[in-house]
Amino acid sequence: QAQFVESGGGVVQPGGSLTISCAASFVIAEYNAILWYRQAPGKAHEWVATITRHGTTWYQDSVEGRFTVSRDDAKNTVTLQMNSLRPEDTAAYLCNAADNNYNTQFPWGQGTQVTVSS
Repeated sequence: QAQFVESGGGVVQPGGSLTISCAASFVIAEYNAILWYRQAPGKAHEWVATITRHGTTWYQDSVEGRFTVSRDDAKNTVTLQMNSLRPEDTAAYLCNAADNNYNTQFPWGQGTQVTVSS
């Protein structure tokens, strides 16, 4: 039973932009925060961004200023706007809900693949 459905990934040239989304099968406002992670082939999950139920956001240093996370509680959806993409941003992007200690709550899904290549 999927808890999240990530979508919007694709192939983009370096410097390009892409917007990906995460649709939850539950009420996202019931959780402390929604987290975006990414996973490159052969590597562990890497935290990318956080948005709390109050709208506070944090970003990994490498994406600060390039990525923007937002949420629509009415649609139980979280969006990640990615600009100035770099080849090192290539990965599967996944989302998860977090408790008050920012621990993930659900098994990881498949994510949506973002490939930055010329």
